[in-house]
Amino acid sequence: MNSLREVIVENPTIAEPETVTPIGVRSQRETLSPMALLHEEQIHALIQQLFFGRETTPVRHVGFSTMETTTEIATLCFEIATALAQEDRYDVGLIDAQPDAVSLQTQLGLPSPNRAEGTWPIAPRLWMVPRQSWLPDASGTRITDQDLSRLRERTTEFDFSILCCAPVSWITTSIGQACDGLVLVLTANKTRRLVATQIKDQLAKAQVPLLGTVLAERRFPVPQGLYRSL
Repeated sequence: MNSLREVIVENPTIAEPETVTPIGVRSQRETLSPMALLHEEQIHALIQQLFFGRETTPVRHVGFSTMETTTEIATLCFEIATALAQEDRYDVGLIDAQPDAVSLQTQLGLPSPNRAEGTWPIAPRLWMVPRQSWLPDASGTRITDQDLSRLRERTTEFDFSILCCAPVSWITTSIGQACDGLVLVLTANKTRRLVATQIKDQLAKAQVPLLGTVLAERRFPVPQGLYRSL
């Protein structure tokens, strides 16, 4: 399976040094813990490879989906969108593409306007795009061609779009056809290789590009306290 640089969503381990072109430097980086710095570097490495490391057709609008219903990806999508926006050269849309879940802004604990039917800014050059802006009937049971057309229109309003999708299903496949492709979030010690391969084949049959994979919820192989002494 084509694999992107792994991003450790929870409890990152020590990674081998690698050369990564930074896409943004936070003024408070010097105040971050070593683990927080490592996590930030891995997010930047993922962005570099996914959006800026391709010599062929550029990737601008990407959906993220998990194979496990219990794996949370809202924070990962928010971190990727935020890192892109912090470059201060791109307008970035964080799109709620989960038709039957709790709204993305609620999952992230972000305030929203009284009528959250259109986009609104949540940080410099970063916008929240609620599902109501492209899916008026957000029942989660049916997505029409008109809905997908509206979703494509929403993505084109931004230089980059991060679509936070539901776990892989026929709905996710349809949404994947409305953007440049999907990234699958695999869950450490849960996602089976055989199942992942089957999903890859299903996406290929549906002509949805699989842009790569990300590993989530990988745990420390040794007690955390030992890393503090390294």
